Amino acid sequence: MGRLEPIKIDNYQPLRETVCEALRAAIRNGVLEAGERLMEVQLAEELGISRTPVREAIRKLEQEGYVIMMPRRGTYVSSVSVNDIKEIFEIRSALESLSTGLAARRIEPDELEKLRALLTEIEGHIERRDIDKIVETDIEFHGLLYQVSRNERLVTIISNLKEQLARFRTLSMSYPGRLQETLEEHRAMVEAIAEGDVEAARDAAERHMEQAEETLLKAMRRKGQ
Repeated sequence: MGRLEPIKIDNYQPLRETVCEALRAAIRNGVLEAGERLMEVQLAEELGISRTPVREAIRKLEQEGYVIMMPRRGTYVSSVSVNDIKEIFEIRSALESLSTGLAARRIEPDELEKLRALLTEIEGHIERRDIDKIVETDIEFHGLLYQVSRNERLVTIISNLKEQLARFRTLSMSYPGRLQETLEEHRAMVEAIAEGDVEAARDAAERHMEQAEETLLKAMRRKGQ
């Protein structure tokens, strides 16, 4: 294959996590394509490491839905169908609504200020059309929102579902008009949380998920996926 950069050893992070991040990024960015077979030996050679951390990383990626391991056939980058997307968003919509409603009850003043600060950051990145920073800050925004719910099991489940569609995040965000829409949807969620209005917060989260799903499907059709 010869498309992956050698791994830079990070003493503060287990090697399997570093490998997992590298492979996850390669799948998200289309370097490793849907349906492509992953060979442990080749991946290890390209990354300049042994097979063990590659094997461990692939197992984690399977749990996240990035790859599928087929007995006697090997490991492949998973494909995501329209039906998969609809199913994932059905679940995410319910869980995001619950999480945002809990945040309206449980948020602390400093956390609310941090959410608002992240919105300001996202707005600045939109003005500069810095899609990588937009995606990065959007992840941070939602991560904080989940933490504010103060329900660790809920956070784990939502995070896993988000990862299953993470490879499409840039595609969705790049769709014409979606960046500003996302910002306004986030603002509606934050203001409902600030007012302690549980129902409004849940409604805003559901609208955000509906629009995100609709945009992703349109973006995929446009790209011919």
